[in-house]
Amino acid sequence: MRSHLLNDTTAEHYRRSVTEGIERVAAKLATTSRPFTGVTVDALSPRIEEIDLDKPLHDTTAVLDELEDVYLRDAVYFHHPRYLAHLNCPVVIPAVVGEAVLSAVNSSLDTWDQSAGGTLIERKLIDWTTARIGLGENADGVFTSGGTQSNLQALLLAREEAKPGRVGREPADSFSQLRIFTSEVSHFSVQKSAKLLGLSQDAVVSIPADTDKRMQTVALAHELERCKQDGLVPMAVVATAGTTDFGSIDPLPEIAELCDQYGVWMHVDAAYGCGLLASVKYRGRIDGIERADSVTVDYHKSFFQPVSSSAVLVRDATTLRHATYHAEYLNPRRMVQERIPNQVDKSLQTTRRFDALKLWMTLRVMGADGIGQLFDEVCDLAVEGWELLAADPRFDVVVAPSLSTLVFRYIPAAVTDPAEIDRANLYARKALFASGDAVVAGTKVAGRHYLKFTLLNPETTTDDMAAVLDLIAGHAEQYLGESLDRAS
Repeated sequence: MRSHLLNDTTAEHYRRSVTEGIERVAAKLATTSRPFTGVTVDALSPRIEEIDLDKPLHDTTAVLDELEDVYLRDAVYFHHPRYLAHLNCPVVIPAVVGEAVLSAVNSSLDTWDQSAGGTLIERKLIDWTTARIGLGENADGVFTSGGTQSNLQALLLAREEAKPGRVGREPADSFSQLRIFTSEVSHFSVQKSAKLLGLSQDAVVSIPADTDKRMQTVALAHELERCKQDGLVPMAVVATAGTTDFGSIDPLPEIAELCDQYGVWMHVDAAYGCGLLASVKYRGRIDGIERADSVTVDYHKSFFQPVSSSAVLVRDATTLRHATYHAEYLNPRRMVQERIPNQVDKSLQTTRRFDALKLWMTLRVMGADGIGQLFDEVCDLAVEGWELLAADPRFDVVVAPSLSTLVFRYIPAAVTDPAEIDRANLYARKALFASGDAVVAGTKVAGRHYLKFTLLNPETTTDDMAAVLDLIAGHAEQYLGESLDRAS
């Protein structure tokens, strides 16, 4: 079995095996004609269940053959231009090369003596990102597994900073006094983080959004003042730069003013909108982000990186001490005096992949402008999609795009019952997925079912969007026709 260990004696075996795997994937990418096969759970589950993991095949080629049957054939392929569903991006080749390197070397980014140059590369990328945001010379941060973890860590820091008190307010006596303010269309991880942090059930105050799905700052000001009058402690305001459903960007400068006025930690969830940090055309849409106390970025959304690649950034590096614990066997306190850079001192994780290498490879090959141009293309495409939907009487589109998301629903000419229209849209999405011809997402707006294009592929065209809209309308009309037949 030692022949399977990656080392100096097995380098050629490694080269052959990885090359064979890459060739399989490359062949699949080259011949994939639709984003999904439409396979069902009931069809795929038995194929996987019948595999006996205690009886290995002892041959890479045989395992790859098996993998073709249970995974590659029926995978959902985000690189296809008619994958229009969630915040999953096609990935750039330099990042995939980085993924191969980091997986083989297998550095762990918790301590210097496990990563060396990897530590410095990650720190350089953190500095690069904080400079792009404009957080100042005392900024810092750390890579994370994704936006949910980044938001959790940011709110942990905000909670700890709220405990001893900050300028302009009294310290909190208990977690039950702490309040988080966020838009009604912000990410669910805000509520999840509040629960994980031991806050009360009513800790998260939902602020209504305007017609553009942006946080209403007048309502935020009212809730902050009411919080103060009730003797509660405003712990954080979470602004969103790119909501999951609408891609909307909260009014960051106005929110920053209110946070300054009330002495509240300002966190910006830019997991989606962080691509604007590299944008050539649209960087101004996130002006005000530089005033945040913390920022979440997901490179694996709008920087076209493989999952996972995310970071949490902070204006004041000293606040990261709230995530610091010292263990004699790993990162003893003396290492701080010896100026040994251990990233575990900043992170909620201990063992951690060298995910920063993917972004490093991307920047060194493509440059920031190259990433920004790709993101600008999908933002431009969203405007074209908006115009397409607005001109099509079959569809109702909710809001003009701030980034690259479009929320809409099919409206039949002869049906007025909202519940029946809901069912038609739900059916259309399900039927489209089952066909494998395209993949779209769904959500609710004012209690009604809507569909969603999340555009992150520059290869997608207006013709692709028009074709998918025709497919949606066709499926919805089929449902409504069958529904009328059943009712007659």
